[in-house]
Amino acid sequence: MKVKMLSRNPDSYVRETKLDLQRVPRNYDPTLHPFEVPREYVRALNATKLERVFAKPFLASLDGHRDGVSCLAKHPKSLATVLSGACDGEVRIWNLTKRKCIRMIQAHEGFVRGICTRFCGTSFFTVGDDKTVKQWKMDGPSYGEEEEPLHTILGKTVYTGIDHHWKEAVFATCGQQVDIWDEQRTSPICSMTWGFDSISSVKFNPIETFLLGSCASDRNIVLYDMRQATPLKKVILDMRTNTICWNPMEAFIFTAANEDYNLYTFDMRALDTPLMIHMDHVSAVLDVDYSPTGKDFVSASFDKSIRIFPVDKSRSREVYHTKRMQHVICVKWTSDSKYIMCGSDEMNIRLWKANASEKLGVLTSREKAATDYNQRLKEKFQHHPHIKRISRHRHLPKSIYSQIQEQRIMKEARRRKELNRIKHSKPGSVQRVSEKKKRVVAVVK
Repeated sequence: MKVKMLSRNPDSYVRETKLDLQRVPRNYDPTLHPFEVPREYVRALNATKLERVFAKPFLASLDGHRDGVSCLAKHPKSLATVLSGACDGEVRIWNLTKRKCIRMIQAHEGFVRGICTRFCGTSFFTVGDDKTVKQWKMDGPSYGEEEEPLHTILGKTVYTGIDHHWKEAVFATCGQQVDIWDEQRTSPICSMTWGFDSISSVKFNPIETFLLGSCASDRNIVLYDMRQATPLKKVILDMRTNTICWNPMEAFIFTAANEDYNLYTFDMRALDTPLMIHMDHVSAVLDVDYSPTGKDFVSASFDKSIRIFPVDKSRSREVYHTKRMQHVICVKWTSDSKYIMCGSDEMNIRLWKANASEKLGVLTSREKAATDYNQRLKEKFQHHPHIKRISRHRHLPKSIYSQIQEQRIMKEARRRKELNRIKHSKPGSVQRVSEKKKRVVAVVK
């Protein structure tokens, strides 16, 4: 004879102490929960709305410069240390924890065109309009000593950019040509050029450290190999590229900030067409920097805003701006992937959160679990129309909004003109309709 009985173990539902949470039994059978998906959708919708409500990315403003901030650099060993150069030749070292300037150096006469740190963090290099390259100690002078550079190199032309090798005592400068320097010598090891126009930026690859890229004023992006001392490939775009940045996780991927309001992500193995064209800015893009994870990058533009783009998306996920912020010249993503810094014309360095709605400080285990759960829900329902519309909502300043409206009107006028031309064309004639995605680069190998 079969006997069925209920058996309950007190350990499964009785609390050990009165301070413990009540244990709630749950049956995962989907037939017993017919409204699970609608409930999750409501939770995802509420989480998306709250994310927009609590999106307050601005953290602090570091003021003290007496002219526009022209360049920024990160310390390779210290998260709290940031270096900035201004248009009046002054270099300042900041402590982000205290949000104060800890050191000031009058480094050059005229603009500070570039600044970079040594890979070990013991010194940093600057170039300026006075045709000099100077190396400075990261630590301040001792008591009674004067502020003097460790080394000074006097060049023949104005240097417009500088970058240091990621592993060796070698750095590169650019101006009329790309020069590779040894720290112990006052003349370049080798000089590389392809064309006759001035070069505005040079960047070493963080993974394949012997590769470097530069962009010139004749619309070229040139890749070099330091071991061969020769240029490798050249890419010609429709308009001038201001700077490039290498992906820190994929050695062959780099992104170029262009004058035509767009950013272009290229694979250096196939330079015929860009992998992705990133659009949203309404003025020239001046600087770009990748996050340490390699999944996002931030861009600075002449339209007084900075934008955060996912690598695989053509539209930005965030736009940051303030009422007083003017043309943004330089931008950096901190090494812990949590903060973004930008320097602009009105002499301020601003600190932002990389995730606008992220809660700062120590989180409890329950807060972390709730955050992860909400994030998974938003990813699950991200393509739903209401959630997609709310998550894309951004507040734009009037100047940017008006330019977007003008671009839409002009685009619609061009489309109507093209349709009208096709409508009134002679029968039998072949008409060529301009495609939306056209070839934007030409490659010279």
